[in-house]
Amino acid sequence: MNIVFMGTPDFAVGALDALVKKHNVQAVFTQPDKPKNRGKKIVFSPVKQCAVDNGIEVYQPLSMRKGEDAEAAFEALQRLSPDCIVVAAYGQILPERVLSLPKYGCINIHASLLPKYRGAAPIQACIIDGETQSGVTVMMMEKGLDTGDMLLKGTVDIPVEMTAGELHDRLAELGAELIIKTLDLLPDGITAEKQDDALSCYAPVISKEMCKIDFSQPAEKVYNFIRGMSPSPCAYTFLNGKRLKVYFSTLSDITSELPVGTIADEKRFSVVCGDGKCVDLTSVQGEGGKRMSADDFLRGNKIEKGTVLGQ
Repeated sequence: MNIVFMGTPDFAVGALDALVKKHNVQAVFTQPDKPKNRGKKIVFSPVKQCAVDNGIEVYQPLSMRKGEDAEAAFEALQRLSPDCIVVAAYGQILPERVLSLPKYGCINIHASLLPKYRGAAPIQACIIDGETQSGVTVMMMEKGLDTGDMLLKGTVDIPVEMTAGELHDRLAELGAELIIKTLDLLPDGITAEKQDDALSCYAPVISKEMCKIDFSQPAEKVYNFIRGMSPSPCAYTFLNGKRLKVYFSTLSDITSELPVGTIADEKRFSVVCGDGKCVDLTSVQGEGGKRMSADDFLRGNKIEKGTVLGQ
């Protein structure tokens, strides 16, 4: 089958790899190159790097909806005339003329069990909410955001210690498996299932401001928030006025009547939460430093009991 693939981050690479092995990937569409880190060196998106490695033509329009880039992109798609466009975390909304162009339509690999967690950050959101299951939905794309008919689903259990990064990797593998199964079934037809909008919820793009830990929440919610933001974009708080990233914690056996955000045990890095229970911070990164275990961090940073985080 002739395929055009649209995707940008690591999540999409597994699906592209799988498609290259079984189908004719005519071209890849991905977001424009961006400068990265302090040196502002221009880097390829993970999907572009995969495409280049496989000798696949790459398109990087600034917009698929308006302007000269959009017109050029649409003309390219008309020339390619793909049987199907496969989309995985592309980062752009496709106009209706693109959605209706391929013979088998545009198919999206979405990292949640739709209709729950539509939107840009379903992986982080489901862990923050304490879900015990997630999965991948392969769906037909339509005008609405993640509202199209569902074709195939796969489910993954979420252990209580799993981070968003670990779930991301598992769902990326599952998405690659499901898109191959979907394309195998397409020529003979797949019974599509409509989404129940009443069961939907939305997972918006996560801003830096949304990553700050709210210790007024119960300890379990704080714990889920930290692992749901790990490793990226990463939860943070402030210690003595400096930003402290927190990659992981554990639920502590310590309870305290100290104010929320207060360090109740300086040796275990135990922090009081809204229900009087504590979380022990176990993996952190000080401002300007490297990620390390809390034990290593505490060896180089003396912290006193009663210190309040977040200020």
